[in-house]
Amino acid sequence: MKLGIIIETKEYEKAWNAMRLAVTSKKNNHEVKVFLMGEGVEIENMEHDVYNIAEQVKKFHNIGGVILACGTCKESRNMKETEVCPINTMIDCMNMIEWADKVLTF
Repeated sequence: MKLGIIIETKEYEKAWNAMRLAVTSKKNNHEVKVFLMGEGVEIENMEHDVYNIAEQVKKFHNIGGVILACGTCKESRNMKETEVCPINTMIDCMNMIEWADKVLTF
């Protein structure tokens, strides 16, 4: 299955669960793309005693997961693109939605 996951939150538990799902799906041989928008673009560096989102983001990246990040959302927060979260556009988000068999939004 091709799974598209849109993350719009930086709420620790929700973002952590979204990334855990991405990692689990990828490890179970599904194609997975994650699109970060709104405050979701901030999750790459978010750590918490219980919900370590940054760790899940790194795991996903290290197993070949694709993360796309809204350039406008990153720029409005004075954030630069990174190797893990490159800058993308709404066209890229739309392309991910068209590519996916299922899309989930957190």
